[in-house]
Parts: sequence; structure tokens; C-alpha cells
Amino acid sequence: MANADSELGFEASLFKAADKLRGSMEPSDYKHVALGLIFLRHISGTFEAKHESLLADYPEEAEDRDAYLAENIFWVPQDARWSHLQANAKQPSIGKLIDEAMMAIEKANPILKGVLPKDFGRPALSAVMLGELIDLISGIALGEKSNTASDLLGRVYEYFLGQFAGSEGKRGGEFYTPRSVVRTMVEMLEPYKGRIYDPCCGSGGMFVQSEKFVAAHGGKLGDIAIYGQEMNYTTWRLAKMNLAVRGIDADIKWNTEGTFHKNELADLRFDFILANPPFNISDWGGDRLREDARWKYGIPPAGNANYAWLQHILHQLSPTGTAGVVLANGSMSSTQSGEGDMRKALIEGEVVDCMIALPGQLFYSTQIPACLWFLAKDKSNGLARGKKLRDRRGEVLFIDARKLGVMVDRTRKEFTDADMAQIAETYHAWRLGEGYADIPGFCKSASLDEIRAHGHVLTPGRYVGAEAAEEDDVPFIDRFTALQEKLNEQFARADALTATIRARLAGVMVE
Repeated sequence: MANADSELGFEASLFKAADKLRGSMEPSDYKHVALGLIFLRHISGTFEAKHESLLADYPEEAEDRDAYLAENIFWVPQDARWSHLQANAKQPSIGKLIDEAMMAIEKANPILKGVLPKDFGRPALSAVMLGELIDLISGIALGEKSNTASDLLGRVYEYFLGQFAGSEGKRGGEFYTPRSVVRTMVEMLEPYKGRIYDPCCGSGGMFVQSEKFVAAHGGKLGDIAIYGQEMNYTTWRLAKMNLAVRGIDADIKWNTEGTFHKNELADLRFDFILANPPFNISDWGGDRLREDARWKYGIPPAGNANYAWLQHILHQLSPTGTAGVVLANGSMSSTQSGEGDMRKALIEGEVVDCMIALPGQLFYSTQIPACLWFLAKDKSNGLARGKKLRDRRGEVLFIDARKLGVMVDRTRKEFTDADMAQIAETYHAWRLGEGYADIPGFCKSASLDEIRAHGHVLTPGRYVGAEAAEEDDVPFIDRFTALQEKLNEQFARADALTATIRARLAGVMVE
């Protein structure tokens, strides 16, 4: 079975070659060097391809900025063009030349102001390494022709993002959500047209996959309007470049206060929301937002932002909007600090549509398993695939996907294309009421009465009948025998400890 990255070819070899060049430089630092140059290669290549075309057909327009802006192509000043940098790649001053190119591009294109990295000329950065990296990247999409080249460089940028996320471990998870997880969420929500939003957008992967979905289903760039917000300035820059390299127009906001405290898009409502918030964040400043209007289902605890994210997302949905949210497993069952009451309110309020248990090892930032929440502002309404969705009030779909996925290296797992299709098609069949059936161990459409009987816990294993399979298929008698032996061993230790204490007490003289 193919995994989500099976169509990738030369990207892996390219990354290995680029990674060798970084030497002792930390991946977190080198990331901005490599991605910055890939971005520069992209916008310059697109510009130069158009420039050559104009020289051949309309030479008088070759240096007319409007001729490029009309086709959504960034204007690249002469000394910032890749051909100029490539010609000077072996010069000791190449770092300074790259910085000057980045500054010139930002000046010529205000939308990129503050986005591009501009520290290539620092003494600690090897000019030889920069020259070799330029030569390596120069081999991407030679003779490029607009869309094909853009897609190719976009794939390279996305692949490099994922590889750097893996190298950085937990910090990598702050800017990158694994592609197979994002693709699963996008395939389930099917964002054909409308506004899409991510309140903690990282490097913009949710948006890239959404645009890919639209293109794969006969739509065109621009069918969806993209909005997002990001608190980390460095990550915001990655997102802006990631989207620009794909030719995607988006309104991505940044401020240091974050979405909870300075919601830049408070007045907008969205048809689709996709989010992977930081898990169990404890320092989100909830004590300063006790009276916030977003907390319709209960006041989130100051020590955990999970239910703040859920309620913020619900608040931003349009009347028929739907959302997919990645959260830690504890969100499905925790009763601490009123979370159980909030979960009950969400369920009884008919906004929880589907719950998915994910396998472990899918994420760079944590090895613990996570889950997906799918929310619907109005479960009695909505459209999908040109059809009206059935009234799903009184039901929640549970999917246990913990046994899906394949290991792609020693530490990380991915969903295969077949896995993603199975999950998404199950959800679509259930929502439309066409061909859905419960599958023991995988999916179950549970009634509110069943959920109430489980104390409003949303763990899929409780409903799909998979709990008995969680013991690695070890027969009950073997598990019982092992537990009995362990218990007997602990009893023996307790008896020995008691005897020792009694003996020592007997030797104590009491006057």
C-alpha cells in the first residue's frame, strides 16, 4: 500500500544532499537558509520565465511591473534574480548578495515585507556552503513553465518543511502537522468553496492541502478564501513563504498576543476550520478571559486550553460551518476543572459530529496518540458533494483508527492513501445516509442515550467494540495468569517488608 508521500521522487535525494551541506549547523537554523533559498528560486524562476516570454513577444513590456502583477507574479529586481546569484555563487560575498536580494524583493513587493530571511551574510554562515546550496537548488525545475515549476518547487518546499520538522522533534511539531493527518481532515471536510480558517496556522499546511483538494476535484485557485493567524513570528514567515511558493493568496495575521487575546479575525465567520492547536497548553492566559463571549459551553480552565480552542473554533464557524480539530486524547474523557461538564454541553448542544482516535507516532511533536474532533454548527443542515446532508442530531459517529497507518521510519507512522479513503468515505456515507453501516472495531454511530450511558466520554474505543482488542490479542487466561503472578510477587514483598519492620521494632527498648 502506498503511503501519503509515495508520489515523491527526487525530493528525498535532494534533501539528503542539502542536509549534508549544513555540516554542524542546527536544523532549526539551517531550515531558514534552505527554505529561504528555495523560495527565492521559486519567485525568481517564475519571474524570469515570464520575462523571457515577454522579451520574445512583447519586449516593450519586459520591464513593466504591471505585466507581472497582472498574473500574480512577484516583481524581482535585476540584482535579486536567481541568474545573478547563481553567476556569483562562488564569490566570498554571496551571503551579502543574497541578503541584498531578499531586501530588494521585499521592497518591491510590500506583501512580503518582514517575511524573508535576511541573515545570509553573517560570519558564521559558510559562503562555500551557500554557493553549493545555490548550485543544488539551481537544478530544480530547469526551463520551468509557470504552473508545473511552481508545483514542483512547492513540493520541494513542503517536503523540506516536513523533514526539518522531523529533525527538530517537539519544536518541529509547532510549525508542521504531518501531511497524512492534514489530508485526512481535508478529505473529510471537503472544502470545495467558501472561507477556510486556521486560528493557529503554523507553516500553512492545512491551506496547501485544501487548495490541492480543490484542484484535484476540478476547482480552481481562488475557489476558497484563506484566513489564518499565527503567534510565532518565525512560523508566520514560513507560512507566508509556503503559500507564496504555491501561488496561494491568503490573509494570514500575526501578533504576539495570539488568537485568544487578540483575535484579528473576530468579525468573520468561516465555512471550514482546520486546526492543530498546541496540546494541553497551560499558559494561555485563560484567567484574563473568564467573561469572554466565546465560552458558550462553559469557562475553560486556566490550566488547559483544549476546550478554549474548541469553543473559539465553534464561535468562528458560519451557521452551517464544519471544523476538524486535532487535540490530545485527554480531551475526550477528562473531567478535571469542569472539562467533563463542557464536553457534556457540547454533546447535548448537538455540535459534536464525529470523533476519531488516531494511532500513536503520527506526530513529530509527541509520541502519544491524539484524536480528531469534527464539529458542525448545525447538524440538521449543510451540503456535501452537491447533496443535502441528513439530519444527524441525536447521533455522533465514532471511528477507531488506531490500527491504521504504516511505519515510515523507526519512530514515525503515516496513514496510507487507503487508510485516508476508508476514514473519509465512512464519514461521508454517515453524513449523507448512503451506504453507511457500523463496523465492529472500527466505526459506530452512537445515540445520545448511549453517550450519556458512558458519562459523555467520547473515546471511540468505548463505542466501536475495540476495547477487547487493545491487549495485543493476548488470551484472557494468559493475561490473568501474568497479573496473578505479579500480584503474588507484590504480596510476598509486602510480607517481607512487614516482617523486617516488626523485627526492628522488637529491638527498640522503650523506657
